[in-house]
Amino acid sequence: MRLNKYVAHSGVCSRRKAADLVKRGKVLVNGEVLDNPAYVVQDEDKVEYKGKQLEPIEKRVYYLLNKPKNTISTVSDPHDRKTVIDLIKNRKVKRIFPVGRLDRDTTGLLLITNDGD
Repeated sequence: MRLNKYVAHSGVCSRRKAADLVKRGKVLVNGEVLDNPAYVVQDEDKVEYKGKQLEPIEKRVYYLLNKPKNTISTVSDPHDRKTVIDLIKNRKVKRIFPVGRLDRDTTGLLLITNDGD
């Protein structure tokens, strides 16, 4: 992925503004200033802006789930009980999590997303 796209997909700004940030030397790659927005970011590269390491955000997804009884409102369970994440089949994103909690015996609407903000 090109550096300006990487910065934009990390939620800093638009792709055009990201290109300007890179050209002005505001973005560091592996601790060095790079002024080429077309630089292709490698998996092992560390990209920083304002001292914060950047990582592109996957496409944000939001699921509304009617949580059934006897389902745990968590990502994983050490006791191997059924979780709300187990109920979502064919998801295209890796990391999703429930927003808020409902007790195991409680039913109701639950939001599940990959949007940490």
